[in-house]
Amino acid sequence: MEKTVLIVDDAAPVRELLASALSKRGYTVTAVDSAQAALDRLQESYFHVMFVDLHMPDMSGVELCEKIRRNYPLAFIYAMTAYVSIFALTECRQAGFDDYFVKPVNIDLFDRAAKEAFEKIKRWSSRPGAASPVST
Repeated sequence: MEKTVLIVDDAAPVRELLASALSKRGYTVTAVDSAQAALDRLQESYFHVMFVDLHMPDMSGVELCEKIRRNYPLAFIYAMTAYVSIFALTECRQAGFDDYFVKPVNIDLFDRAAKEAFEKIKRWSSRPGAASPVST
């Protein structure tokens, strides 16, 4: 299985750092600068793991997560933000995020999250009679 990751962040330095680091660790990474660009890419490709910035100009990460969850309920979606609050944590959970990361980014945490997500996908897919947990 190809390990596909989507990074959605309007900040080019964050996007480029994550894309480069995760690519070097064996993931097939696509990085986009807006929620709409992410939705467009999801029309073309399936991504198993997504890292989504919460604060973007065209659509919030929470709104994007809610839209993604409708079509990809088993994808792993992680929120990223520089602004931490209990309200944001609750809102992220309700939107369907699997976890929440605070910027500045710690590449090892992102790598660990992606690795654990792909291990779960592999376990789900290897069960006798189980359909793939992801649609492609």
